[in-house]
Amino acid sequence: MSLMQNVPSALALAPLSHAGPTMRWRTEAMRSHPTARLILITKGQGRVTVAGLTNGYGPNNLIYLPPQTMYGIEVGPMVHGHVLTLPDTNDWPAEPVHLRLVDVWLQKEAAQYFDQIERELQPAGHPKAAALWLGLLAIFLDRQLRAQVATPNDSRRDSAAAKLVARYTQLIARDFQLDRGVGSYAAELGVTPTHLARCCQQVAGRSALALLHDRIHYEACVLLRDTQVPINRIAEMLGFHSAAYFTRSFQDKAGQTPSDFRRANARSLVR
Repeated sequence: MSLMQNVPSALALAPLSHAGPTMRWRTEAMRSHPTARLILITKGQGRVTVAGLTNGYGPNNLIYLPPQTMYGIEVGPMVHGHVLTLPDTNDWPAEPVHLRLVDVWLQKEAAQYFDQIERELQPAGHPKAAALWLGLLAIFLDRQLRAQVATPNDSRRDSAAAKLVARYTQLIARDFQLDRGVGSYAAELGVTPTHLARCCQQVAGRSALALLHDRIHYEACVLLRDTQVPINRIAEMLGFHSAAYFTRSFQDKAGQTPSDFRRANARSLVR
């Protein structure tokens, strides 16, 4: 769980768009949340990694992320979409979902639900109306999933490699701040570090170490941007043995020191 997210989120809708090369961490870095997310892509294309599995996405794609699911999404200059924060998942799937809405009427219906929720979340709107539209959106997603039972969404997710990497990302989401190395995670999963690394490269397109470091880096960025916690304390919170090592690691990833990053960034993250 994110160190910054101990309080459950309320229903919220935020735009998803390109923020420039220096802000790629806002979307691409691996992260997880205690509450679910639903992403609607309205324009553009790219790649999204969900629970360690990387796939391409395009316009009119719906991506559902259950609580504590690690994910990161490429958002290029032409990409636009919306991210819904779902405070309650009782009517939502237990597993990640990636739907490609081909039928024009389905595309319009999905967009309508997002539009109506956005309207009711405005000051002049009504929270109960927003919740009702959200319920209809949950039914819409369920209907699409039932219609696709005969043609599974992504058979690669059922492979042994994908299942292993999904379990690995679950462990990272739980323990990323505990100074655990890839070898420790591999041992808990009952595999060798080499096998885990090979599977991560195969299904995620990145190494096991990169997935772990990415999750830590995202949390560091959020803590630096959203709090005044001293940098040496952040280093300690994220399992670094020293502030100097944390600074070197952060600078290698971000191209600037933690202090420079904190000064340069305002609180504008899509959560």
